[in-house]
Amino acid sequence: MAHITLPEGAPGIIGPMIAYPETQKHLSGLAEVLLRGPSSLTSGERETIAAYVSRGNECRFCCESHAAAARAHLGENRSLVDQVLADAAGSPSSPKMKALLAIADKVRRDGRLVHAVDVERARAEGADDQAIHDTVLIAAAFCMFNRYVDGLGTWAPEDPAAYVESGVRLAEQGYVNYDFDKG
Repeated sequence: MAHITLPEGAPGIIGPMIAYPETQKHLSGLAEVLLRGPSSLTSGERETIAAYVSRGNECRFCCESHAAAARAHLGENRSLVDQVLADAAGSPSSPKMKALLAIADKVRRDGRLVHAVDVERARAEGADDQAIHDTVLIAAAFCMFNRYVDGLGTWAPEDPAAYVESGVRLAEQGYVNYDFDKG
């Protein structure tokens, strides 16, 4: 049961987004820019970073939602998302993505853990300033999103299949145009 009154049956961030539309407008705008705006990283890569950070933070709703969106973006390569979530370093991700995921994990734990050697490794694997910037900001923002969801005591469906439809809608419609009343 959520710690505050939220719409019945609305899981995760959906309940607070419906209950507080002024906050929703800004949080959705941030997610839109971070996950779908101009970047040297694909939306699938950025959604994977969001899911990876959320998994590390043990936020089921955000992990499953963004993993579903990443799978929708990646199409035939959708299994990569689950491989990253299970073992990023051992996954068949590109060396660039592995370096960026390592940075994201450090930001998730404590941004001060990111050192020049981490950034140089990412650059050596082909990451540009935009990719490094976006990775750090996605990781930082998803720590906030995860804490928002978990700090309010929202609930999350247990079955990953419950996230598939909304993941497709996020991939196709984005965050600003997402109909939160549909879940």
